Amino acid sequence: MANVLSIDKQVAVISALAEGSGIRQIERITGVHRDTIMRLGVHIGQGCATLLDHKMRNLSCQHLQFDEIWGFIGKKERHMRPEDNPELGDAWTFCAIDSETKLVPSFKVGKRDLMTANAFVSDVASRMKNRVQISSDALRAYVEAIEVAFGANVDFAQIIKTYVTDDSHLPERRFSAPEIVITEKKSVTGFPDMALASTSYVEPLNGTTRLHMRRLTRLTYAFSKKLENFEAAVALHFAYYNLVKGHGTLRCTPAMAAGVEKSFWSVGDLIEAAV
Repeated sequence: MANVLSIDKQVAVISALAEGSGIRQIERITGVHRDTIMRLGVHIGQGCATLLDHKMRNLSCQHLQFDEIWGFIGKKERHMRPEDNPELGDAWTFCAIDSETKLVPSFKVGKRDLMTANAFVSDVASRMKNRVQISSDALRAYVEAIEVAFGANVDFAQIIKTYVTDDSHLPERRFSAPEIVITEKKSVTGFPDMALASTSYVEPLNGTTRLHMRRLTRLTYAFSKKLENFEAAVALHFAYYNLVKGHGTLRCTPAMAAGVEKSFWSVGDLIEAAV
């Protein structure tokens, strides 16, 4: 692919993908064929996954927040048939964020089940060099997964939110978020500081992820058709988020705030490191 596209074209395509543009939009803007855009995005995304796996090691995060963001591959779960490929249907992206540096040290795409939770939490544990406090939502799979991965060397609390839905069926309320009526904090393992137990950073991260990943933007046709394409897009997004995109509050990238990198990366740097 590097023999076909100039580096300037590659930077333009990857920049547009990372900022949330659709493949056909990028085709119209850059003149690069959509199949080439897809192949380049998957190639660089897979390289980003390897790059992040190498860089996100021996981290000193103090407080991590866990959450999952919903998407789908090929079709939504309710349309699945017994003969369909099991990789299709709902796809959940588990992710962790450090509340201080806003770094995303780990993520995992899979079903919202114990197997994916175990793989995700185990990966998080392998990247930490110190005891951490973890906050998550009420997903029960986290309890067992954190016990298996961390043992007693963790402080873990869950935030349990109770929602009420609007049954008025008003068109203007159709896509509104449900109202939270009760929020409870539950200490699960160790001695978590309940004042710090929160998901207030990881939930906005989900919004940022949807904004910068066209495949996760709601009410569009831009969904993934293959698992490998979805995973590559997720890896590209989080590499761009960690290494390239400056955080408004931090005035630097999350990787710089966490001491992983010393300076901003350009998209060209990201492409070069991912190839």
